[in-house]
Amino acid sequence: MSQAMELPKAAIDLPTRMGTDVTQLTPMQMAYQLMAKGVDFAAAKEMLDYGKQLEAEAAEKAFNIAMAEAQKEMGPIAANMTNTQTRSRYADYAQLDRVLRPIYTKHGFALSFNDGEGAPADWVRIVCHVTNSGHTRIYHKDMPADGKGAKGGDVMTKTHAVGAAQSYAMRYLLRMIFNVSVGEGDNDGNIAEASPPLTEDQVLDLQALVEEYGANPRLLCQRLKVQYLDDLPQSRLKEAEAMIRSKGGRS
Repeated sequence: MSQAMELPKAAIDLPTRMGTDVTQLTPMQMAYQLMAKGVDFAAAKEMLDYGKQLEAEAAEKAFNIAMAEAQKEMGPIAANMTNTQTRSRYADYAQLDRVLRPIYTKHGFALSFNDGEGAPADWVRIVCHVTNSGHTRIYHKDMPADGKGAKGGDVMTKTHAVGAAQSYAMRYLLRMIFNVSVGEGDNDGNIAEASPPLTEDQVLDLQALVEEYGANPRLLCQRLKVQYLDDLPQSRLKEAEAMIRSKGGRS
């Protein structure tokens, strides 16, 4: 990653005989040459720091180029799982990994997940270190792990809740890192192009509204004449929201 540079003549008073053409050396090599010739350590350290800065900038640039190239190959990922409680579909981590790993590893990315510190009480924080070309970018996601269900009751043990929260966080992080969507645009031809299906964020907002108003997701889907909430086209989003607020989705 080191870049050859021409040393400014006024920057450092180089020895007259270095034994090598200094204009062809990298900053790192120049620093070592300076130290070997007994030049003031502060001047050599300045050159060494400059070399490290150049390498870091080159590594970040390579990271960003690789990210752009990888994302060109990543399209919407088909949902493969169903949440019967919220009447919605999603892609689990295995599905995301199966589609994304061959692409991001081809472009030199390595991902490492771990627990992080700083999450609120009864939440977990998952951290992902994404490395490429010597540059590392850190992402994190906090998820609730209180074991509560949609109606506030206990639905799982603390151990189960933590494991579920970690799994959710890894899934969301993987999508966020590479900016991929799930199910968007992946219709079967029954929805007109002028009215695309709800995005995953819109489905999540609709689920939050269902919980807020105490609606029954199954009954709501029946009245909207869809099997799942994410089957709704965007043109019917306002209709669904109005139905929920008017208690039309309650049992």
